[in-house]
Amino acid sequence: YPSEFLLQKITEDNQIPLHLPVSVSLQYVAGLQGNALVEFFHGNIAEVENEELRHLMWSSVLFYKTPSVEVMACVLLSTKAIYFLLDDSFIHADEHQSDFWNKENSSCENSPFHLSCCFVLKLNDLQSVNVGLFDQYFRITGHSADHILTCLTRDSYSTHTFIQQLMAVLSLLARTPSPEPVDKDFYSEFGSKNTGKMENYELIHSSRVKFIYPNEEEIGDLAFLVAEKMDGLPNHQSLNILLYVLAFQVNHVEGSAQDTNSLQPKTLILTSSDLFLFDEDYISYPLPEFAKEPPKRDKYQLADGRRIRDLDRVLMGYQTYPQALTFVFDDVQNQDLMQNLTLDHFGE
Repeated sequence: YPSEFLLQKITEDNQIPLHLPVSVSLQYVAGLQGNALVEFFHGNIAEVENEELRHLMWSSVLFYKTPSVEVMACVLLSTKAIYFLLDDSFIHADEHQSDFWNKENSSCENSPFHLSCCFVLKLNDLQSVNVGLFDQYFRITGHSADHILTCLTRDSYSTHTFIQQLMAVLSLLARTPSPEPVDKDFYSEFGSKNTGKMENYELIHSSRVKFIYPNEEEIGDLAFLVAEKMDGLPNHQSLNILLYVLAFQVNHVEGSAQDTNSLQPKTLILTSSDLFLFDEDYISYPLPEFAKEPPKRDKYQLADGRRIRDLDRVLMGYQTYPQALTFVFDDVQNQDLMQNLTLDHFGE
């Protein structure tokens, strides 16, 4: 340790996504390579001398206590803990966070040093990992509300790689084995399944950490929700969700010193007939065990919906990932003018 392979891999992974702004301190971290990155980890972040850095990832992060503030973080996985190096602008973004962080008033505003807050979740405190639909994000749950956060990778490969690395590191933990399961009789085994609600697919790791994946019903529920938002759909059964992706809606802000674009996180859902944008709650569902009441907002809230038949053209930018798409719709006042005629003429 560190092996050549690890040095090469963390150097390749140490790239900030272009679409979200970061502070000077995180830009410094993103400029480190190879051995310098490992030395930085041991000199500034690691809490134990013998822990090893295993994986590095850049991701947007949401905290359970502050679900409306998405912040860029450098996520470092070691053999002892998961470290989240946070953009320092996050601390001042929300007045409720002063209690959350217990940050003292520092006199470093005019200092040449650039500080970052580091949120630490020890692997021994980890209880479960919920993987979102199509691996677009995952939620890490510890033992209290302060220890729940969601990584919005918006990328199935990043999610899959992190989960694999996390499982490998958890396998090194020495934990007491789970108690032997109690043999169930025939009636209790089959009687409990008549609730009508299928449980999510759970994989219990040897370290007793649960990895929870969405089941088919979650897509069914989402399809039903989308169908409710579609007026005049003759048959809800025919609705298929073709694409689910976490994206950003670009809002152009004029009048500032230089015109800027603000990015609003949105869930884009494409069906065979419509294009929808939803505001999704990525962190409150499924409810943590200690939650005493349901969240204040629904998991999915419709932000915009347009019919594909009204789509006039799609404009594509020439920049590299993330790709910008502009959908131009031809909005007719009386949208359903031709609908009945078409159905009568061509049948089903």
